[in-house]
Amino acid sequence: MEQRPDRRPAARASGPDASRSKAVDPVRNAAVLARESSEFDRGLSFYDVIYGFAITLLVTNIDAPSPEAWQDPRALLESGVVHQLAGFALSFAVIAVFWRINLRLIKRLSALDSATTTANLLAAAFVILIPFTTQGVSDPETTLLELTTVLYAANIILASLAQLLMFEIARRHGLEIDPMTPRHHTAFVLDFLVPPLVFAVSIPIALVAGGTAGKITWAALIVLGPVSGILATRVQQSTTGP
Repeated sequence: MEQRPDRRPAARASGPDASRSKAVDPVRNAAVLARESSEFDRGLSFYDVIYGFAITLLVTNIDAPSPEAWQDPRALLESGVVHQLAGFALSFAVIAVFWRINLRLIKRLSALDSATTTANLLAAAFVILIPFTTQGVSDPETTLLELTTVLYAANIILASLAQLLMFEIARRHGLEIDPMTPRHHTAFVLDFLVPPLVFAVSIPIALVAGGTAGKITWAALIVLGPVSGILATRVQQSTTGP
């Protein structure tokens, strides 16, 4: 007698294995680094190392003065080391701020997918370039040139926008832990754009009035930065409630 094939549906697995098979799609989630996983921690540590290495590279822009320069304060000032130290201090603060912003953005995410990771790597690449462009604005022989100021400003603009791009991609992909309201998001973006806008304004000023004038423009962030931050915080508090 011919046996008919059993067309009854196969029994479904139950218990932990069943829930795991539903929750994990290896094709879809292979490139996703979930928070609280070792891969996520490794990724975060990788960016920390990049920012730390970029800060360390800044010291290579400082040339040791000659032995004669150490014997006289005036000769030490004329050696140009003060300009180099000023450039070191400026870029140290800039990279430290970029690191803190990157850490703050990633803390808002539940995971890092491939697109978010790529954008974050792009931001890290521009941060690594900061020691190079710092050489131009801190060297006494080139600090007054318009091009050095323009390149440094462009470097900061690109690094800042790349960080914003990373967060916006993550937000669009639903990786934000506590999604912002539209009003809060608008305030967040406007606050984030203040530094790159100031550096963007300094570019035409440097081309018209010289590199020193362009650098002076950057000082506006001492006031505009805290003010925009306070306004963004007030918007957030008004949208989230007490």
